[in-house]
Amino acid sequence: MRRRLFLQRAMASPWALMGMATQASTGPPARVSVRARVVVVGGGFAGSACALMLRQIDPALLVSMIDPNEDYATGPMSNQVIVGERRLASIMLTRAGARRAGVQMVRDRVSAIDAERRVVTLGRGGKLRYDRLVLAPGIRFLTERVEGYDAGAALRMPHGWTNGAQVQLLARQLRAMRNGGVLAISVPAGLFRCPPGPYERASLIAHFLQRHKPRSKVLIFDANNQFPKQALFTAAWEELYAGLIEWIPPGQGGAISRVDPSTLTLFSSSGAHAVAVANVIPPQAPGQLAPDTGLASDHGWCPIEPLSFESTLRPGIHVIGDACIAGAMPKAGSAAVSQAEQCARAIVALLAGREAPTPRLTSVCYSAVAPGKTLHIGGQYQLLGGAIVSLPTMPYTFDAQQAIEARAWYRRIRTAAFGG
Repeated sequence: MRRRLFLQRAMASPWALMGMATQASTGPPARVSVRARVVVVGGGFAGSACALMLRQIDPALLVSMIDPNEDYATGPMSNQVIVGERRLASIMLTRAGARRAGVQMVRDRVSAIDAERRVVTLGRGGKLRYDRLVLAPGIRFLTERVEGYDAGAALRMPHGWTNGAQVQLLARQLRAMRNGGVLAISVPAGLFRCPPGPYERASLIAHFLQRHKPRSKVLIFDANNQFPKQALFTAAWEELYAGLIEWIPPGQGGAISRVDPSTLTLFSSSGAHAVAVANVIPPQAPGQLAPDTGLASDHGWCPIEPLSFESTLRPGIHVIGDACIAGAMPKAGSAAVSQAEQCARAIVALLAGREAPTPRLTSVCYSAVAPGKTLHIGGQYQLLGGAIVSLPTMPYTFDAQQAIEARAWYRRIRTAAFGG
């Protein structure tokens, strides 16, 4: 009974638990006695959160963050933008919080890393020395695995997965679709960013169609035999959208192998499928910097030491966020922030000559199935036998209270990663 009560409380406020657990397991953070420099590459949830936390833990640290973009569109809440429940501006963030925290912003890309000399070379030719390097390169699309899909095809068949322009494009196509048209979502096989995202998207689009284009429907072409929160999503679809959403697993032709952007046609083992709107989400891998610098393993992702998130292939370089292999942790914004906190504490300890603290990692995921109705599931993780494993979790059904908590969670995770 006590264990069940603990898990209920933990899942009700997982963000607070993350902070309490970290403090309890690590004690007061070590401080660096010299002006060490940490360079963070990538300014998404993982990289930005790590840069901020390094400055919060030890203000004496020199922290530089390299990213070519001033603005960042968050994946969380982007599906609400597609269906008109939010404005794009509400998910766009800037680097103002990092600058206020004393992080040196470098708007550029990294072209090379000299791990022996601990120097990064910038795309414009400059160089930065570091004592520790953190890479949060995010993802890249493996478009070559879907015949016919390239940058041009993405303008006709938007993925809506990584930037605001793509989200807006998919939103415009949805609104322009005729009543009675079919919208298809193609879900890739393997690991990808935000695993429940396509199914939340299908739910919200079905709600939009129900109100504005009731003779239309959503097809989910899925290259996977199962998906996160499947029982909860399926129950929600049956209750809210009977006949509006059809999920097609790979055995029934769900794996899309080829597309024709000119005719908006998807091809699978079950034949050709012409649709009105095609949301093609390609297979994914770490950002190109990871394989270019020897941080990615044969299977494409970046192996790390779970205590510090230091690369097992390139010592002195830490990899966090979507690009790393973090055991049972999903590729999600909240998981990235949790990894960033652990990585920051580990770096400060290592620079001070101390061991990295024991991690207590968390991840929280909210998925809207309709405006005001949201699914919630939280995860806690610990080290076991040198691997990050999941502790028992308690999934929630969808209701209005979870929708309220989701909005509060989104504000917290934005602040943790990008400042107030």
